[in-house]
Amino acid sequence: MPVVEEKYDVVVVGAGHAGCEAALASARLGLKTICFTVSKDSIAMMPCNPNIGGSSKGHLVREIDALGGEMGKNIDATFIQSKMLNSSKGPAVHSLRAQADKQDYSRRMRWVMENQENLVVRQAEVAEIMTEDVPSEDSSVMKKVTGVKTVSGATYMANAVVLCTGVYLKSRCIYGETSYFTGPNGLMAANHLTDSLLSLGITVRRFKTGTPARVDKRTVDFSKMTEQFGDERVVPFSFETDPESVQKDQVSCWLTYTNEQTHEIIRENLDRSPLYSGKIHATGPRYCPSIEDKVVRFADKDRHQIFVEPEGNYTNEMYLGGFSSSMPEDVQYAMIHSVPGLEHAMVIRNAYAIEYDCIDATELKSSLEFKNIYGLFSGGQINGSSGYEEAASQGLVAGINAALEVKGEDPMIIDRSEGYIGVLIDDLVTKETEEPYRMMTSRAEYRLLLRQDNADQRLTHIGYKIGLISEERMQHVLDKVATIETEIDRVKATNVGTKKEVNDLLESLGSTPLVNGSSLAELVRRPELSYQALESIDPERPELPDEVSEQVNISLKYEGYIERQMRQVAHFKKLENKLIPDGINYESIGGLRIEAVQKLSAIRPRSIGQASRISGVSPADISVLLVYIEGNLIPGKGN
Repeated sequence: MPVVEEKYDVVVVGAGHAGCEAALASARLGLKTICFTVSKDSIAMMPCNPNIGGSSKGHLVREIDALGGEMGKNIDATFIQSKMLNSSKGPAVHSLRAQADKQDYSRRMRWVMENQENLVVRQAEVAEIMTEDVPSEDSSVMKKVTGVKTVSGATYMANAVVLCTGVYLKSRCIYGETSYFTGPNGLMAANHLTDSLLSLGITVRRFKTGTPARVDKRTVDFSKMTEQFGDERVVPFSFETDPESVQKDQVSCWLTYTNEQTHEIIRENLDRSPLYSGKIHATGPRYCPSIEDKVVRFADKDRHQIFVEPEGNYTNEMYLGGFSSSMPEDVQYAMIHSVPGLEHAMVIRNAYAIEYDCIDATELKSSLEFKNIYGLFSGGQINGSSGYEEAASQGLVAGINAALEVKGEDPMIIDRSEGYIGVLIDDLVTKETEEPYRMMTSRAEYRLLLRQDNADQRLTHIGYKIGLISEERMQHVLDKVATIETEIDRVKATNVGTKKEVNDLLESLGSTPLVNGSSLAELVRRPELSYQALESIDPERPELPDEVSEQVNISLKYEGYIERQMRQVAHFKKLENKLIPDGINYESIGGLRIEAVQKLSAIRPRSIGQASRISGVSPADISVLLVYIEGNLIPGKGN
């Protein structure tokens, strides 16, 4: 029978946060792109928490924006509350978090997708990845992507395919004894593609995540909770968003706590929990456990935080952050009604756990292309990560690299010293994650350099080189950097004496008065002072935007620490730049331990630096590998 046949440059499978970034990047780079989704209603959907950003995740959103992605712009246009987290701590851990109007967030991203030149969004389920055999560089036979087939038999030929299936692959939602094969929010699961992945030799495993119940705002007693306000002055996520455009009235969130009664209800019903009865076999996220898991694992805690957050401006649904569960329906009701302020709360949606198929990301290169299948890329939760921001970061990188491969250009690789995106991807493809991976600031070795406030200075030039950043935006960043450097030089060269007005200001700020003269830079470095606080004794100071003043303050205050990390990065770069030949046979290298041979052969690291981060590869193994490569002078370009 005749079937639909169409030809594209790039196919993107999935339109969640990863799929949207992948498809937009490919299309904006001039490639004819089609993006498939099981439902148009699932485009950029937020099935779990109603926010973007948060600790370390805000860094990712800023980096996505600096590279030319859409997530930052989308949340700036649709947030209902915004907050800078960790503002009392050092700048390395400052991180934006914004509550989204979930429907508006999805609606705006859908509008952007549907109006993007070179991009078609189609509702259909992809069932098969089509490939052909081709010779590889070492004369063995490799597979190359040729396109996809949908469940209807329609064929879509393409030079590259990006998998961004999220949690939809053979997904199963569970609470108590209730279990049904469906995607999040009751949307259709994708039940056919897993078999195609397995037939291509791709390792598939089973992970789990979950979401809390939603309750009706009209039945919540907020008087028993602590009100949580947004920041008085909102900082946008996107470097292109006018800061004045995001200053608006914000909604409140609320904080309450579980108690011993809540915990007793959970303990009495653990035998009915799918997590503990054996009904759930998949691995869940360690750093985002269900409430029943918290009660068991942290038995010494007499309470846990519950954040009661609005889902949007045009709904009464409230999200119970920190109260994820897969308990039976009646137990969920009892748990919720034991919490102060939720005694009479009406449940609108039950909490549930969701199992889904995902891949082993160590089968991917740093470009997020499969090592054994040319033209097949993968990004998002299918790679074993969790979170909207982690997904969007990978989707952007996978979409960019799919487009670059079709164009015959080298891939974009962001390393660990350049961005949180680099840390995220390197961890996924190198470190054999056995549970859903969540980004955290502690994972970044060079976090003082990888701050969210300087993401534009770190990465915009990469987005510009690729073609996602305009000449005008690039010039704006260059001008900003020049202004920062000029002002730092001026502050270092500006001296202040022991005049009364100077010492009066210092005393008012709790700082020791001057006995001898000092440069402004030396004063800025005092812990209790800042560049901004010294404005009144700095008459020659030019009028600067807030973002520039912030950079001047951080650069001066942390100059010594920043210089130390830059030296560490220089050492790191030496190892990252020592590429390992593609066709190297680790079994032929004498002196490598058996475990190292096995791990290196399986992961096939791109560089000596990446090899050194593989679990089971010791410093002694790295020394042997270095000697072997330098002694044999094998040509190769790495993965």
